[in-house]
Amino acid sequence: MLNSFKLVLFFLLLSLCNFTVSAQTITLNTTGQPPLNTPELDGFMDLISKEAFKRIGFTLNTVKLPAERGLKNADAGIEDGEMSRVAGLDKKYKNLIQVPEKIMDWHFVAFGPETISVKNGWNDLAPYSLAYINGWKILEVNANFPGVVKVRNSEQLFTLVKKKRVDAIIYERWGGLLSLSKQNLPQMKLLEPPLANKSMYIYLHKKHKNLVSPLATALSDMKNDGTYQKIFNDTLSTLNH
Repeated sequence: MLNSFKLVLFFLLLSLCNFTVSAQTITLNTTGQPPLNTPELDGFMDLISKEAFKRIGFTLNTVKLPAERGLKNADAGIEDGEMSRVAGLDKKYKNLIQVPEKIMDWHFVAFGPETISVKNGWNDLAPYSLAYINGWKILEVNANFPGVVKVRNSEQLFTLVKKKRVDAIIYERWGGLLSLSKQNLPQMKLLEPPLANKSMYIYLHKKHKNLVSPLATALSDMKNDGTYQKIFNDTLSTLNH
């Protein structure tokens, strides 16, 4: 009887250990909006990241902080990392490690009336009143014109558009297209070509450095086995039409 009790106790403890291992959670800050990130974690980048972490034995959790604060928190180890940032931020944020396999390409574009041309790039926007999200480093470097309005999130960005307080905004392609499709903003168009195309990467705090290589491999495998394309087809492809 005693041996049977010990055996049951052993398997209960083993189950608890397995639960602890399987329940490991990584928390990343996200800067994207639908359709890239959603509270339900069913946006394109959410689904890609969830699957990649699942393949290396982790559950994904996300928080949504202002862009600058998110970077500082991740660098301090308050969160475990960032889901999508341009390459090279680890030069400034020394505690962050860039996962070398990109999660996706972001197309930074302007939305405004068709009368605005961007064929020559960033400088074409200098004469206009602009707005973009504070903390997006590529925009701060390339579109830091006098009078630029910096906001905390996309809701504030499109509020400025609705109230016609700016001539144009600079944003990420997919989020902008979804916002335009849901709102009555006939004066706003996607202005081509993109101002910049940047590969975006997951960053992990250095305490998770052992996960960097496995996570890069998982992302690469997803692109090779068709998982990545399927998630794209399910979440983003229809916005191109």
